[in-house]
Amino acid sequence: MILFPAIDLKDGQCVRLKYGDMDQATVYNADPAAQARAFEDTGFEWLHVVDLNGAFEGRAVNARAVESILAETSNPVQLGGGIRTIGDIENWLERGLARVILGTIAVREPELVKDACKHFPGKIAVGIDARGGKVAVEGWAETSQLTAIELAARFEDAGVAAIVFTDIDRDGVLTGINWESTLALADSTSIPVIASGGLSSLADIVRMTMPDAAKLAGAISGRALYDGRIDAKEALEILKGAKD
Repeated sequence: MILFPAIDLKDGQCVRLKYGDMDQATVYNADPAAQARAFEDTGFEWLHVVDLNGAFEGRAVNARAVESILAETSNPVQLGGGIRTIGDIENWLERGLARVILGTIAVREPELVKDACKHFPGKIAVGIDARGGKVAVEGWAETSQLTAIELAARFEDAGVAAIVFTDIDRDGVLTGINWESTLALADSTSIPVIASGGLSSLADIVRMTMPDAAKLAGAISGRALYDGRIDAKEALEILKGAKD
């Protein structure tokens, strides 16, 4: 079970949004590379990065900030936001990313995702962001008619390394992970699921160690780490103890 600290990038800065709203952004660090280094020094072993501007614009906008993160940390980094073509994927993997997260094109062009899985085995994750049970795309600005379970089913046996499942209604508001929807998705697919959105306290960390959550690959935390609601070292110790 991996706890992924999140660095969400808006205009080159490390921020957190509420409900995925770009107008409700709180800046936590003007130096994303320093934040990446701090997470590694704390003991985290992975890093989750999102180019928020890129997700809305459909292209890499915070590339310089991402490159500075890659230069500063030795931890593997997964990146989502604005990655829409095979060329985009190849470019980022060549720059040192461990994994790319494909969201909008997973809905718009599922065959491209399957093709990417063949070309870059183990390097492709699918981001499924749901609002009111339906998958949202284009930086959460549009809602499709697909459910998360329906979208995940499209990629069964395609070679997807992980699904990053975000409940938008809980993202950035510290109300706890939507365990019911997250575990239902994990039950429906053989692809490892990473929970995202709402992780708010050590109680959520303890919940991650329960037997029914063992099927999850991990969870992502943002605002609760930045606000100090979750003591990072204590959270990592809880997860390490459960694994041991």
